[in-house]
Amino acid sequence: MEINEKRKYKRLPIHLSLEVSSIFKQDNERISGLDAQIDVFDISKLGIGFTTTSVLPVDYYFNATIEFETAENKLLTVVKILYSFPNNDGTYRYGCEFVGLAPIFDYVFDDYENELKELNAIDK
Repeated sequence: MEINEKRKYKRLPIHLSLEVSSIFKQDNERISGLDAQIDVFDISKLGIGFTTTSVLPVDYYFNATIEFETAENKLLTVVKILYSFPNNDGTYRYGCEFVGLAPIFDYVFDDYENELKELNAIDK
């Protein structure tokens, strides 16, 4: 069965570990003290995919600092949780989008993609 990719931007592999200590909604509802360890496995200009053993609610936001493995770039951004589903190993998979990340930062993702290509980590 062929899967038709509908994403606007290419997903790039990345290995990051982040800790989410609090999440919030736009109506100032906040959940603190989470200390959820998340493992980011891919990134695009629109968002990230990650896994964690923690259950995080959909439609909540968290602050994230994204530091790329090879590039010297760092992004401070807000991330919104769009969906989640359980994996077979007891973890949960999440899809998230960046909120308010200006298009001027697209070069960070382009630089990262080019560095991955040079390292033969992705198809050219």
